[in-house]
Amino acid sequence: MKDPYSALGVSKTASAEEIKKAYRKLAKKLHPDMNPGDKKAEERFKEVSAAFEILGDPKKRSLYDEFGEISTRPGFDEQKAREFQRQARAGGFGGGDFRGFEDFAGGGFDPSDLGSMFEDLMGRRRGARRRRAPAEPIPGEDIEAPIEVDLRDAVLGAEREISVKRPVRCPECKGTGARPGSRAQTCPQCGGSGEILMGGVFSTPCPRCQGEGTIREPCPRCGGEGTISETTRLKVKIPPGVETGSRVRLPGQGGPGQRGGEPGDLYLRITVRDHPSVRVQGRDLLLDLPITPAEALAGAEVTAPTFEGPVKLKIPPGSQSGRKLRLRGRGLPALRGGAMGAPRGDLYAVLQVVLPQDSPQAREAAALLQQLYKNDVRKDVVL
Repeated sequence: MKDPYSALGVSKTASAEEIKKAYRKLAKKLHPDMNPGDKKAEERFKEVSAAFEILGDPKKRSLYDEFGEISTRPGFDEQKAREFQRQARAGGFGGGDFRGFEDFAGGGFDPSDLGSMFEDLMGRRRGARRRRAPAEPIPGEDIEAPIEVDLRDAVLGAEREISVKRPVRCPECKGTGARPGSRAQTCPQCGGSGEILMGGVFSTPCPRCQGEGTIREPCPRCGGEGTISETTRLKVKIPPGVETGSRVRLPGQGGPGQRGGEPGDLYLRITVRDHPSVRVQGRDLLLDLPITPAEALAGAEVTAPTFEGPVKLKIPPGSQSGRKLRLRGRGLPALRGGAMGAPRGDLYAVLQVVLPQDSPQAREAAALLQQLYKNDVRKDVVL
């Protein structure tokens, strides 16, 4: 089983909120629905979920910190495990007799595992030191940046150049976090082993040297972090169908990984600017289209603008203000990765009858029109 702290990319001292935040970010990124057919992402999702099952539960996390991976086995008995620790510290296994270990280790225990599990303990008693296996790679942090786009970009897609402030590998220390030229020194906390004992028996990566066994003078530019914040210019493609709240993923453009880990991703959080003439309703667009009283009464063929270019639109005779005429398939497309096969929205021209400017002739024409009304136009307005 992979160390759950490494699986979530958090330190041993991470708070419960930091662990929850790291899990949510990774689970959202790796969820099978977001990565259809990606077996690697599916395995990482299972790994992250298993890690959170341990670290997200205060009791399970406490047991893991005290006893390590063995605490996750079925049938683990913490009381018997502590008694085993007590006997180990008292030298009760001097003759190599580990009878009773199976009682708290759970099912599937192999006595041959004891060699590796107690190698550190016995080695320290003999004054020996060993180097632990290199710490596992940690993936880079995902970052998010806001971007505003026009409605035209949301309908047709676009390519934009943006400035993003993001962590990058420190150019002075090349991401090591150590002052260039400084000599590695044995970590005083773990004595160079890269591990410390928990409860006198079980080992865990040293928090001071992060399991490396050595420490160096921190880099003056990045303060030992290995990264610095830098503003970068990027060309990004805005896919058709985005809306306010959409996120566009740019793989590998997030923070750099540690110890050879893959870089994180950059997520663009989209805000679509309001359009002066077009309103958005789901994937449909509403366009206010002015027409004259003559066009409304007698009907006409007029030109209506769309984001793909102008089209001819027939106005039925007797059209009133507010009437909607549909232009099929001229609205917002479904965002890639959304509902499969979802149709593109429509554009609705909302007719708005516009009167001519006030003049004697206009008033004369209006008086003639007034005589044609047979009923009170406000008779159905009731409060």
